[in-house]
Amino acid sequence: MQAASARDMPVLLSYAMRKTTGKWIERYIPSFSHLLIDSGAYSELTTGQKIDGQAYVDWADKWRVMADAVAGLDDISGDWKRSLRNYEQFGGFPTYHDTDPPELLDDLLPIAYERGNWLGIGLLPPRTGREDWLIRTLDRIPNDIHLHGWALRRYTHLRRFNSMDSTNWWRDALMLSSVNEIKHLTPAECLDIIVKRYKRHIPNQTPKPKLDLFENDKNIPQS
Repeated sequence: MQAASARDMPVLLSYAMRKTTGKWIERYIPSFSHLLIDSGAYSELTTGQKIDGQAYVDWADKWRVMADAVAGLDDISGDWKRSLRNYEQFGGFPTYHDTDPPELLDDLLPIAYERGNWLGIGLLPPRTGREDWLIRTLDRIPNDIHLHGWALRRYTHLRRFNSMDSTNWWRDALMLSSVNEIKHLTPAECLDIIVKRYKRHIPNQTPKPKLDLFENDKNIPQS
């Protein structure tokens, strides 16, 4: 149901969801307007289970031709040296975190240029109250680099971002189904409402974001 609702939409496909999505997702991928491949680093942070970098590469290779970009396996907790080792060994575009030393950004920019001009920006949860850090960081990044904000939908008003993903769109649909006035709607109809909200949310910006990518929340039961 989620995949059908995301038809003609940009979609983030996470390695962390591979067991949930299974083989059936392959039939839906051609219906998405854009595809971004994610390493599942956030799930590694929350579960403590290390991701096998080579296994991620093997899985990502199936989608590499049709994907806009493939993310590198980053370490959100602050082990930036491990992130660099992963980028070198397994490829993928790099991500700069608020847990990384400020000078690391200068080292990541050349890697970003080598990997399709993509760079990720990530915040260690909770992600609230980080606008000042983001503004200072965004000012340091050249405009010709595509900038993706990991789970940073709350900061869509910062114009420098080219794309970002949301981790709670399915949860929002479930919340709609509990509103008394519209509880007669089916879960699929509630999900369609959330998709419409995302489509209309981003205001006119210069430069206008190229993508607005979505990811299933791993904590929400799948339909």
